[in-house]
Amino acid sequence: MAYVITDECVSCGTCESECPSEAISQGEDHYVIDPDACVDCGTCADACPTEAIKPE
Repeated sequence: MAYVITDECVSCGTCESECPSEAISQGEDHYVIDPDACVDCGTCADACPTEAIKPE
């Protein structure tokens, strides 16, 4: 089960720098997670200051 970044994302970049599998990149409106690269560790969700990252 991959994680997804919701509209609450403020594009601070914290999740991208914390992701051990480099599965997060800047999208058009906010950051996005590549589900094929995501290893479901939850590090990004724990690091997100706005709680914008949820399990899919």
